[in-house]
Amino acid sequence: MNFHLTSCACVAGVLLLGLVGCQPNDERTAGQQLDSAIVKTQEKAAESNEAIRQTGREVSQAMGNAADAVANKSRDAAITAAVKTQLVGDPSVSALSINVDTFGGRVVLRGSAPTIMASNRATELARAVDGVSAVENELSVQAQP
Repeated sequence: MNFHLTSCACVAGVLLLGLVGCQPNDERTAGQQLDSAIVKTQEKAAESNEAIRQTGREVSQAMGNAADAVANKSRDAAITAAVKTQLVGDPSVSALSINVDTFGGRVVLRGSAPTIMASNRATELARAVDGVSAVENELSVQAQP
């Protein structure tokens, strides 16, 4: 206990000497100068605490954004797999000639289809998958030998 009181007294003394030495024209008493130094220290501590809280909020937001991005990629991968499964299961569509990409629930079909009917059917199958918000059909119609 004595060590703690002695340490506090030493710190206060050093602060007081520093204030008195740095401001020779200051007409405030040593106690007033010490009080002023304490207030300034408390203000700086409050500023630091706010900066730390703000950094914490920013880190939390960044982590949330990263988690959302991972979840979106997972949903898009699941949609792509489901569309491919639908295409493979339909005999009127040549699934091996169709590439499926998904971005934010929007499906893009690229490649070729043997007929216009097969191209339209691929679009219908993709639209029927849960989570698909839009389908962009970029298939070219090319009769297969």
